Amino acid sequence: MNLNEAYFLGVAVLLILCVLASKATGRMGIPTLVVFLGIGMLAGSEGLGRIEFNDTLSTQTLGILALAYILFSGGLDTKWKVVKPVFKEGLALSTMGVLFTCLLMGCFIHYILGFGFLESFLIGAIISSTDAGAVFTVLGSRDIHLKGNLKPLLELESGSNDPMAVFLTTAFLQMMMTPGFELINMFPLLLQQMTIGAFLGFLLGKVIAWLFNGLKLQIEGLYIVLSIALVIFIYSFTQALKGNGFLAVYIAGVVLGNHTFIFKKSLTLLHDGLSWLMQSLMFLTLGLLVYPSQILKVTGPGILIASFMILIARPVSVFLSLSLSKLSFREKALVSWVGLRGSVPVIMATYPLVAGIDRAGLIFNIVFFVALSSLIIQGTTIPLVSRVLKVYDRFAPEKRNYSSTPGHLRDIVTVDVPENSPLVDKTIVDLGLPHNKVLIVGIERKGEVIIPRGSTTLESKDKISIMADDDSLADFVEMLWMPKAEIKRERWH
Repeated sequence: MNLNEAYFLGVAVLLILCVLASKATGRMGIPTLVVFLGIGMLAGSEGLGRIEFNDTLSTQTLGILALAYILFSGGLDTKWKVVKPVFKEGLALSTMGVLFTCLLMGCFIHYILGFGFLESFLIGAIISSTDAGAVFTVLGSRDIHLKGNLKPLLELESGSNDPMAVFLTTAFLQMMMTPGFELINMFPLLLQQMTIGAFLGFLLGKVIAWLFNGLKLQIEGLYIVLSIALVIFIYSFTQALKGNGFLAVYIAGVVLGNHTFIFKKSLTLLHDGLSWLMQSLMFLTLGLLVYPSQILKVTGPGILIASFMILIARPVSVFLSLSLSKLSFREKALVSWVGLRGSVPVIMATYPLVAGIDRAGLIFNIVFFVALSSLIIQGTTIPLVSRVLKVYDRFAPEKRNYSSTPGHLRDIVTVDVPENSPLVDKTIVDLGLPHNKVLIVGIERKGEVIIPRGSTTLESKDKISIMADDDSLADFVEMLWMPKAEIKRERWH
């Protein structure tokens, strides 16, 4: 077996072990990402695998790429009508909340633990934001039901607060490397990055929806290739124009996810799987990169920093940021607890390593300890804390599988398409069918049955079978079909 074959085999075995281990540990309430991290550490240079890996630059690059796909997938699953009521709260947490956390952590690390001033605030900046991958994964994979708009708020915060943390980390790192550099000089740059990132994310999300529906590619698999490439394009293009690529990718995902486009369900599932793959590789790599013996050496300051962050800095930042919000005390307390740190702080902790500043290794080990502590302590106790605070919704519906059929669609309607119908030569996705109210289940054309897809083009004299309830059927026929179209109704059993 040559080196390449051994490398591919090793990666495959590690991923398989991660999946199998997550099944067993999931019953004990241990977050899946902790399992991936643990297996990476076991396979590392000080573990059973004895794999030597210390490439911080490659780890940083993989982390940036992985985060882009994680944010895009999270955006696809974000429904604007659900997020809209908590948009102001999410914006406050992703900006002021991050800033307050950074300042509180910096003061604690400097004045209580005696670290250098800039060094303290650099650590505070690195661990100031919640981790999108961790929040999406823990809230999604464990099927945690929260009352009101708490879950959308937490996902919105985690998906949009990374730009502020990256800005603060970059600013303090620049101050350490450039004598005389002042933090105030960075705020115009922050405004520029946020504005350009938000604008390009919204614009490119609209363009992608139009592109998917207008291309009419002959090979369906090319839509997958296109969607994967577009994520990289959005991030890179935005960064090239001095915007924030992470924010642009997330907003583009939100915009696209709230549009109707060809193969939407398939592409959403694809990016969900791709997000999991990226998270798996990222946590495995971080596990390989770390030296457990070095982590043990920072146990003392690590415990103090993690405790202060979880019990004081995060709650104070949340309550200050949401002081004008109508959220109850219990809801704010739950938001305070779900301040999960994960891979993003650890990836940002590679910035000092790559820059080669003094004590960069110490900073990395502390951040790794804090992130791991947050995942284990907060990630495993979210269901318990939500019940104690009485914000757990035990009457929430079970998560519906993509392949399930909406139960409220009771009727089958057969519609003959006239030759002069305005719908001739239009694709199904262009019809703008009401979501979960009208569903085309079959098309009969020249004696043959066609299974409809979003890209299927309607032709004159087609016989289309539609599932709909009575009210939606009437609205659909009145709005989209010619009045003289003949309708044959059959009761759906």
